[in-house]
Amino acid sequence: MENGYDTLTAAIADLQNDGYTTDFNLVEEGIESKGLKKQWKAGELEVVKYYRFEGMTNPGDSSILYVIETKSNEKGLLVDNYSANGVAISPEMLEKLKITHEK
Repeated sequence: MENGYDTLTAAIADLQNDGYTTDFNLVEEGIESKGLKKQWKAGELEVVKYYRFEGMTNPGDSSILYVIETKSNEKGLLVDNYSANGVAISPEMLEKLKITHEK
């Protein structure tokens, strides 16, 4: 896992090689894996790291890649965009996905 990547595609490929292979999606109370047919609530997961990617030609193309580990030992990735459209999520999940700026 590197500190930064030039592209979302490069980040996903490298992190999958590091074992973060589960594809997570946001749901109201947390995340889900459609492939595993399983859901985790906000309290059952940790965001290990996140990476921001800005669209080069269109700011609407920006996204965040979250590196996630669950308490049941699933390791995977969640890609989210900056748009206001999408799934309504719980305050607990919003707190988990909160981006902090380290000094």
